[in-house]
Amino acid sequence: MALWQGKKYKLDRSENFEDYMYALGVGYFTRKIGNVTYPTVELVKNDNGTFTLNTTSTFKDTTITFTPGKEFDETTVDGREVKSVCTFDGDNRLIHEQKGEKPTTIVREFKEDEMVATMTIKDIVCTRWYKVVKE
Repeated sequence: MALWQGKKYKLDRSENFEDYMYALGVGYFTRKIGNVTYPTVELVKNDNGTFTLNTTSTFKDTTITFTPGKEFDETTVDGREVKSVCTFDGDNRLIHEQKGEKPTTIVREFKEDEMVATMTIKDIVCTRWYKVVKE
């Protein structure tokens, strides 16, 4: 069983998130809100072989459902319309490529008690650490 199954992860801390959002073209006020928002992330495997990635916060909720390796349309949290592809590297590493005007890659590494998301746009790298939510 993959480490992420049955778990939710809440943002604990970020490094370089402001620069990442700026490189994406996110406006000033949205960047300020983004920096003080601590979202919760949950990855779910559906019965039909698809996966759903839910991100919830006090600012905005997003849900994407994908088949690994198959391109899909996505509206990002900041409102960009992109073509995305999600693939797994092993059971516990999800690579999420967003293709559009400003291509971005998000690598989520799921561990026993945390998830580390590494987000890259051009030469800007942002790292966000999420802790497992104890229920």
